[in-house]
Amino acid sequence: MKLSKRIFKSKPFQLFACWLAHKYIWLVKFTSRWQIEGKEHLDSLIKSEKPFIIAFWHGRLLMIPPFAPNKLDINVLISNHNDGELIARVMEHFNYTMIRGSTGKDAMKAFKNILRTIKRGSIVAITPDGPKGPRMRIGGNIIKIAQMTAVPVIPFTFSINNGRPLRSWDRFLLAKPFGKGVFVYGKPFEVKKQWNDEELKKAGLELENRLNNITKQADEIAGITPVEADSVIAS
Repeated sequence: MKLSKRIFKSKPFQLFACWLAHKYIWLVKFTSRWQIEGKEHLDSLIKSEKPFIIAFWHGRLLMIPPFAPNKLDINVLISNHNDGELIARVMEHFNYTMIRGSTGKDAMKAFKNILRTIKRGSIVAITPDGPKGPRMRIGGNIIKIAQMTAVPVIPFTFSINNGRPLRSWDRFLLAKPFGKGVFVYGKPFEVKKQWNDEELKKAGLELENRLNNITKQADEIAGITPVEADSVIAS
């Protein structure tokens, strides 16, 4: 392995990179002008003093940490993949608690941890198209979790006028300083315990549409070309 690769993969370098990413996110926040749409939906859930799920697409992760209601007990589902480890370290700088695992052999463990977290009254944040996509398509267990715990899901997203979608699978939106950005909360979405498999499938499509609609709304407010969902449907 080349020296440069050993350095990039070393723990000290990764810790420094995550610290630097944390500082960069704050730089973008404080040098940009922001507006928030739909905050009344979040406020209504907070006033209920009950747990809920925050859902946002993987590609809109960057600016979520400093704007999510981090004074609350929020637990973020992060994959055990290599990029997940780096994301977890950045999120920890914002004082969020991590729930590790998403798909594969750790899926059931993560699922049980999420259920326990919600049942004790805490909030869970999930990227339902992570960790590998397809982009902006509902996958994983978010609908089943919402059904079993009887808690609402609130869609959340952001956009910014000088943001640049990367060529990654999720079209990760890289926000730059000194921009004009927007955050959008959608209406809370509830999944009934008595719904059957067909109704749960429809619920997944409904949540997917709501997330995509507010993401398109945010991009249009910011004045950038909206990112489209992957043509592949999540299983």
